[in-house]
Amino acid sequence: MADDPALKPAPALVPIRSLGPSHRERIATHLLALDADDRYLRFGYTATDEQVGRYIADLDFERDDIFGIYNRKLELIAMAHLAFSRDPRASRCAEFGVSVLAKARGRGYGSRLFERAVIHARNEGVDLLFIHALSENTAMLKIARHGGATLERFGSETEAHLRLPPATLDTRMSELVVERFAQTDYKLKEQAKSFWDFLAQVQETRQGVRAARHQSGS
Repeated sequence: MADDPALKPAPALVPIRSLGPSHRERIATHLLALDADDRYLRFGYTATDEQVGRYIADLDFERDDIFGIYNRKLELIAMAHLAFSRDPRASRCAEFGVSVLAKARGRGYGSRLFERAVIHARNEGVDLLFIHALSENTAMLKIARHGGATLERFGSETEAHLRLPPATLDTRMSELVVERFAQTDYKLKEQAKSFWDFLAQVQETRQGVRAARHQSGS
C-alpha cells in the first residue's frame, strides 16, 4: 500500500526571522566566518575581509530584506539576502543570495530560506526572482531547481529565474505566522543566553573566591 502524503509528518518549522540594522554586527560575524571557498561561492569571487565589510556596510534594510536563522547561542548560522531591483524597468524583480556556515549544513536551511524569501517576494509584488550563481555552486543550483526555477548556464556562471504567482491570503497569513514564531523563538533564546551567561559569571566569581581563600590559607 502506498504511503498517503496526508499522513506524512509536516517538516519541522524553522525559526527564520527578518533581520534589521541591529543585527548588522552578527551578520558581519557570520559572513566573515565563511572561508575562502565559501566566500567565492557566495559572492562569485574570493572576497577579502575588506570587501565583505563593504558589502555589510552597504546593506540597505529599508529597500531589501534580510532573513536569518539563529542557533541557541544566538549565532547567525544561515542568512539570505533578498535584493529588490533598483531599475525602474524591472521594479517587480528581486535577486536571492544565501550563505550557511559549514557546521550548520545538511539541515536544509538554504532551502528553507529560499522558501521564506519566495513567500515574502510574492507578498511584496515580485513576479520574477533571480539567482546568479557560479556553475560549480551545486548546492545553490539544487535549491533553485527544486524550487521550480529555470536554469540557464553561461560558461562559469548560471542564472536561475523563477516566475512567482501573485500573493494570496494564505501567503500573507503564512508569513505573519512564521515571522511571529521566529521573533518569539529569538526572544526565548535571548533570555536563555542571558541566564546561562549569568550562571557562568557566578561560577567564575565563585572559583575566584575559592582560589583567593586557598592562597590566603597557604
